[in-house]
Amino acid sequence: MQDAWSTYLAERAATQRHSGRWRRRRTHRANDRRCDFAGNDYLGLAGDPRLAEAQAEGARRYGAGARASHLVSGHLKVHEVLEQRLAALTGRPAALLFSTGYMANLGTLQALCDSNTRVFQDRLNHASLIDGARLAGARSRRFHHGDLEDLDRLLTRTPGDGRRLVVSDGVFSMDGDVADIDGLAAASARHGAWLMIDDAHGLGVLGEQGDGCVGHAHGIEQVPVLVGTLGKALGSAGAFVAGSERLIEHLIQFSRPYVYTTAQPPGVAAATLKALELLEAEPERRDRLRTLIRRFRTEATTLGLPLAASPTPIQPLVLGDSQQVMTWAAWLAERGLSVGAIREPTVPPGQARLRITLSAAHTDADLDTLLEALAACEAQDALMSRKASP
Repeated sequence: MQDAWSTYLAERAATQRHSGRWRRRRTHRANDRRCDFAGNDYLGLAGDPRLAEAQAEGARRYGAGARASHLVSGHLKVHEVLEQRLAALTGRPAALLFSTGYMANLGTLQALCDSNTRVFQDRLNHASLIDGARLAGARSRRFHHGDLEDLDRLLTRTPGDGRRLVVSDGVFSMDGDVADIDGLAAASARHGAWLMIDDAHGLGVLGEQGDGCVGHAHGIEQVPVLVGTLGKALGSAGAFVAGSERLIEHLIQFSRPYVYTTAQPPGVAAATLKALELLEAEPERRDRLRTLIRRFRTEATTLGLPLAASPTPIQPLVLGDSQQVMTWAAWLAERGLSVGAIREPTVPPGQARLRITLSAAHTDADLDTLLEALAACEAQDALMSRKASP
């Protein structure tokens, strides 16, 4: 006889399977990475042996783990130097390390917001931003994606008392489009709101120095709260918040995910420092990535693939139907290609897609293989449709 918890777990699993949303993990071997078009290693740094050696040296010097939280005894010199380098990269006075991007967003919103705060979020914001506002108990409104008029309308209709925070992704992780930072900053300023940007997918890729879609191009007056992650273009792990010294001190005092978490392993911090060094020393990585993006978009368009508009390494093929997405992903996997198969609830109904991501580590031959495989998927799909027609 099942108890209440066993029944609950079984029912949730059955519902998830029946809806076609069941998720499966796939174990990848170390040598599988060359044809990985699903990850976020945009600059090809995750597999760079110089990062691996820096991480090993950091572990040898400081130990495998930090041993405690930053506020106890876990804040090491390597963490301090990394925070200073991240602040300099983004043009901010200070930065604060977090163990993950999810924790950075949760911790920032929880520390800044309460039930008297009004938060205005883009409808396509990352789940961590939505969850952070919920955790804080803030009153949230969501404006239509990229719609500054809708944001302005919501800000105008909301009573003027209390703190206001406008929150947006910098690069939207499922669509690859870039937020209008200037427009968001202007709307926020008109209504006395702060602007918080999560530049997880722009950092290292966009900007003249790889400083993202915010960075030095938008000062602290325009974007007071800037979040970035280290496990994507920088190839390591963790995240940070950059802003004024007063903001960072506030997070140190009041951000529960920061206060109550063991500090980032020092080897990871050392690897990130090496990644920042390479980001500056090897701008050709960004040049190579831009070349791949242009070529992929040109040839995918020629093939007639349903490519969404995106100037970034995130290149979605919006097929619409979840089963079709899973079928195409399986066909690609048979050819040794890994792509993201994205369905509800990660994207809205009818917006299921293959999330293809490009990396500076991809060769021209890799891209040829991908394009040939996508053309074969399209042809196979058309053939099956003809056979199914009466």
